[in-house]
Order: sequence, then C-alpha cells, then structure tokens
Amino acid sequence: MKTDLLIIEAGRTEKQYWRDLWRYRELFYFLAWRDILVRYKQTAIGIAWALIRPFLTMVVFTIVFGKLAQLPSSGAPYPILVFAAMLPWQFFANALSECSNSLITNANLISKVYFPRLVVPASAVIVSFVDFLISGMILLALLAWYDFVPTWRIVTLPLFILIAFAASMGTGLWLAALNVKYRDFRYIVPFIVQFGLYISPVGFSSSIVPEQWRLIYSLNPMVGVIDGFRWAIIGNDAQLYLPGFVISLVLVGLVLMSGIWYFRKVERTFADVI
Repeated sequence: MKTDLLIIEAGRTEKQYWRDLWRYRELFYFLAWRDILVRYKQTAIGIAWALIRPFLTMVVFTIVFGKLAQLPSSGAPYPILVFAAMLPWQFFANALSECSNSLITNANLISKVYFPRLVVPASAVIVSFVDFLISGMILLALLAWYDFVPTWRIVTLPLFILIAFAASMGTGLWLAALNVKYRDFRYIVPFIVQFGLYISPVGFSSSIVPEQWRLIYSLNPMVGVIDGFRWAIIGNDAQLYLPGFVISLVLVGLVLMSGIWYFRKVERTFADVI
C-alpha cells in the first residue's frame, strides 16, 4: 500500500508553501470547526451571544445618536443605519481579537508539526465570519420589521463582504505575527478595537463629517467598508463618497499584501519563539 510522505528539506517547504495550503485544507477545516464548537461551549444561551451583543450595541447607538443627538439616518430607520455598519465592524473586531491570539492558542501544534502557519489565523477569520452570518439574521429581522426593501444595490453586498474579509485578514495577520514576539499586543488589541469603534462611522453616518475632512477620515479603511455596506443595503439615500472609498480600497489591499508578506517573513521563527 502506497502512502504519501512529506519530506522536509531546506528550501523545499518554501517552494511548495502555497501548494501545501491546499494539501492541509483538512487541518484548516478542523481548526475552524473546533473553534466554532468551543466558542460558546458551557454558556447558558450558547450561540445566541452572537445575536445579543450586536443587538444591544445597536440599541445603545440608536438611542444616543438617533434619539438624543438627532443625527441624520440617510433616509432609513436609524436601527437599520446602525446595524448595516455593525455587521462589518463586528466581523472586523472579532477577527482581530481571534487572529491576534490564534498562534499562541495553538502553540503546541505549531511547535511540533509542520504545516503552513497561515492556516491558523485564516481559520480564526472564518470563525468570526460565522458570527457575521448569524448576526445577519438581525438585519433581516429589522428590514422586515420596518418594511424596508433594499434596492438593486443589494446585489453588490458580496463585493463589500469580500473587502471586509480582506481588511480583517490583512490586519489579523499583522497582529498574529507581532503577538508571537511581542506579547504586549494582547493588551493593545482590545484598545485598538475600542478606539476603532469610536473613530469609525458605526453609530452615525459618515456624511456628517465636514467635506474638507472626508478624505482624511477615509484613511481609516473601515470607513469605506462601512459606507459600502450602507450603500448596498440602504439604497439611494446612502451616497458613497467615491474618492474616500477608493482610498480605503487601496489601503485594504496594501494591508492584506503587507500582512501576508510580513507573516511569511517571520513565520519560520514561530516554533522557536512561541
């Protein structure tokens, strides 16, 4: 009986790295499925936490920005405006938290077995994406409750989901790699997530930002992602600031490519440092 043997030679794994990503796809499935199963294990309400957290955040933002501050809602009910932004933001924030600790959590596996380390943070992003899909049920419920029918732009939503995925993956790779060497990032990441929530247009529309500051504001890559989600879901009244969106798109691409480059550069040291 023939068996496939993986021979690790100097330089060989470098040449076959991207092919190995496909060969180790079952490990990718296993890590993602394991994390999904244990994410809400031994909790009283289980997976419902994926619905409760974004829902309560939406309620608070609706009261503060919609009722008290009376900010514009781009022609849509304010809860829909907020939740159209909560979806990509929650996905991004969860991905950062999961990715930053993914290599540390799987230290025993990394130090003993060869496989492309890129599998680990990638599986962590998938886990966050599952929460994203579950949270999408709240958006569907809100659309039905307010009898709000999206326009044809809703067909472009997968494009913006892909951009959100790229932003999450790129930033997650940077944080995962840096956290192996500098454990300070376990404290920095929660601060980044909290600070990012305040400077991103989650609770309000980015249209309230003065025109002279819109371009600078768009240097936050999540601005373009959030505006894209609202443009696709809300419709004609949610205008997409094209120059800012292009800047966000370019920045997301740079973050993703640089994240892959840096991760691959330091990947060979993980087993020694971790």
